[in-house]
Amino acid sequence: MNKNIRKALKTRAKQLCEYCFSPEYFSPDPFECDHIIPISKGGNDDLENFALACSGCNGLKHDSTHATDAATGQSVPLYNPRRHIWSEHFTWNEGFTLIIGISPTGRASVSKLKLNREGLINLRTALVKVGEHPN
Repeated sequence: MNKNIRKALKTRAKQLCEYCFSPEYFSPDPFECDHIIPISKGGNDDLENFALACSGCNGLKHDSTHATDAATGQSVPLYNPRRHIWSEHFTWNEGFTLIIGISPTGRASVSKLKLNREGLINLRTALVKVGEHPN
């Protein structure tokens, strides 16, 4: 990974996982540069094809570009931080601890990437309490 691309990616993402919104600062592991469209599926190494991702989201996404929306049973595109607007696919619950999918893409992404993993809920709870939640 080119140092300049990695730096630009972190700056653009405000050092947050672009899928679960976890801050890299509070992560025990460095964040990864996720190919939104994997090379194996025709993606490239351009900055626009990268998302900053925590290791959990990156590992769960792997080389997927689609997942099943449980509400419709249809295969839909996963959330793409370069093409989609977050608020059109997700919202926070009242306490800002859960990400709720409000579209087929949002629901499929919450499920596939497990955007409400126990560790994420714990982190979000703590971040809300100390005024550091990225909402």
